[in-house]
Amino acid sequence: MDRRSFVRGVAGGMALAGGQLLLPRSLLAAGLPSGALESEELYALAGKQPLIKRSFRPPNFETPVAQFSDVITPNDRFFVRWHLASIPQLDPREWRLSIGGDAATQPFDLTLEQLQRDFEQVELVAVCQCSGNRRGLSDPHVFGVQWAYGAMGNARWKGVRLKDVLAKAGVSKDAVEVEFNGADSGALEATPDFVKSIPAWKAMDENTLIAWEMNGEPIPHWNGAPARIVVPGWTATYWMKQVVSIRAILKPATGFWMAKAYRIPKGKFSTVDRFTSQETAENTPITEIVVNSLITSVSDGQKVKAGAPLVVKGIAWDAGFGIRSVDVSVDGGRSWQSAELGTEPGRYSFRPWQYVCKPSPGRHVVSARATNGLGASQTDQFIFNPAGYNNNVLQRIGIEAA
Repeated sequence: MDRRSFVRGVAGGMALAGGQLLLPRSLLAAGLPSGALESEELYALAGKQPLIKRSFRPPNFETPVAQFSDVITPNDRFFVRWHLASIPQLDPREWRLSIGGDAATQPFDLTLEQLQRDFEQVELVAVCQCSGNRRGLSDPHVFGVQWAYGAMGNARWKGVRLKDVLAKAGVSKDAVEVEFNGADSGALEATPDFVKSIPAWKAMDENTLIAWEMNGEPIPHWNGAPARIVVPGWTATYWMKQVVSIRAILKPATGFWMAKAYRIPKGKFSTVDRFTSQETAENTPITEIVVNSLITSVSDGQKVKAGAPLVVKGIAWDAGFGIRSVDVSVDGGRSWQSAELGTEPGRYSFRPWQYVCKPSPGRHVVSARATNGLGASQTDQFIFNPAGYNNNVLQRIGIEAA
């Protein structure tokens, strides 16, 4: 996968110089460390609008904040996240999904046609968010892909319930976890295969899907075609792309991406959905998406008219417990006012909100704070963990009113 293969489909009128799309810095995500900012470029993958490049190999591209003005993130603007560099182009007609494992009594294979024909088709709207979203904003700085605000998207997913497929395989009640593998592979033989698992009880949740459609269209190649796992409310590390194997297992998975990666210090975060079979005395796998919000209509350094109505819009989301309220401050957090909540297309979805104010002359700092149905709210300061996960620190956006 070379650099040239990424730079396609660029909209007319946008200049490319050495593969870099030359656009104003204001269109890119701000707030990153200087080194990460210097490497920010917009590139158009095949079938995608220009996204913010974080790495070419493996491909990691994030959605610009302005694209979150709509609750549903279009497929061609949806972020791209892969761990391994070799990503095959799969022919949907040739794709096969193997269902088995030592906790399955009747293993079998599925074609895409059988997946679409032999099981009840269901739809739901859910946020797919990289565990490391906002890692680049961590203070102190941490290692990893330097994501800003856009390693996420909200889509309408269509597919079948994972539990229905597992039932056909005769999965034992003694199953501890369900393990997924995709068709991608590492550039080097020594690279650990990207294999993930979820607790058996989560696999049996009616909202956990094997999805083949995204926003009314076949899932794009860059987002895991022809089928991927959807685990609503949990971070995207479990949303296996290009899934080719599902195994119900009697013992906890022990691979690198479970035993070593995607873990947070135990007791650091309040978690309802615990992954107890993978917990140690020191750490636990990341699971739920923490409550969060994003301001989409106002950008840092923006100049506005003093005394005129300013509409501050944004989105809020969490692990599915529901957004109870969003409060907005225009004075750096000294005082807060309730925003108006919009309609959400499902409990795992982004929920829109807006607040109207009339800023007085001078500089103002705009922030939003979401609170979910459990009473959990965003934090004022980063809760440090070595991988920079669960960053839901309040935004602070400076504007000038004159």
